[in-house]
Amino acid sequence: MTLFKALTAPAPRRRATAALLALTLTAWIAPAQAQAPAWPSKPIRVVVGFAPGGTTDVMARLISQQLAEALGQPVLVDNKPGASGNIAAAEVARATPDGHTLLIAPTSVETANPWLFKSSLLPSRDLTPVVAVGRTQMYLVAKPQSTAHDVKELVAQAKAAPGKMSYASSGAGTAPHLACELFKVATGTYVTHIPYRGAAPALQDVLSGQADFVCDPGIAFPHIRSNKVKLLGIVSARRSPFFPDVPTVAEQGFPGADLDIWFGLWAPNGTPPEVLARLGREVGTLLSQPNVKARYADLGGETTYLDNTEFRKLLIDENKRLSALIKQQKINVD
Repeated sequence: MTLFKALTAPAPRRRATAALLALTLTAWIAPAQAQAPAWPSKPIRVVVGFAPGGTTDVMARLISQQLAEALGQPVLVDNKPGASGNIAAAEVARATPDGHTLLIAPTSVETANPWLFKSSLLPSRDLTPVVAVGRTQMYLVAKPQSTAHDVKELVAQAKAAPGKMSYASSGAGTAPHLACELFKVATGTYVTHIPYRGAAPALQDVLSGQADFVCDPGIAFPHIRSNKVKLLGIVSARRSPFFPDVPTVAEQGFPGADLDIWFGLWAPNGTPPEVLARLGREVGTLLSQPNVKARYADLGGETTYLDNTEFRKLLIDENKRLSALIKQQKINVD
């Protein structure tokens, strides 16, 4: 029957034809819906751009373990260290966007790396941010021989001998390095930068008195509590829950010297929205669990969750701030 004849047929016949068309459409649609794969349908790989044992790696393993229990599939951490996380980010950007390959990294992979490395990778364009999964603050820690009792005294000493005082960092372009550069800008001081391969050797040279201070990401806690180093201030916009009596650098008269290390979850572009939404919900739930909070605290961190909208805003704001700092201080790692 042609469409014209179907439309001009008597009412009973038109109703029968409509019913037949509806049945036919249902037959076409049902198989398509049935073929939509459930997620996750296989093990999930979480790529981490740093070696095992570091803060990013430990957070990723903790989150992966909890996600595996919630999703009913193994969630495996795959360490791909190099280029401050760029190698891992590039691998995830190239992955199939089906929700089975994810990236956990510090936000610097998107907000600082593009300004520090010559690379075709641009995470803000090539990856989809999902949620923030936590943060650590940084701590202005001085060598045990330092005669400074607070930030004001340290700044006065630095200004009295420009370039003679030094600070250690976990490497050029890392968050502790950028935090100390913010400190220099905020205080108007000239202090020599000594980069190391990691936060632990940087702290070790402060302990031994080879460097005057460090912007420490939390590994100095035992040494602070045993008075082996001096905690002069918190390099953050707010006080630390671990040392609530220690004022921030801003509270001591130098606003602008604050930088938290945020960690986030990214997925390849094109990952289905429903997968991203579920990921966000599951991560928010697991971060509220007391055992997860306690494990973060062991790292000197906090399970500070930001949903997708909040996380994207953080990335935009941090990008603007760090790109300006890197250009101003002429920081380059290539």
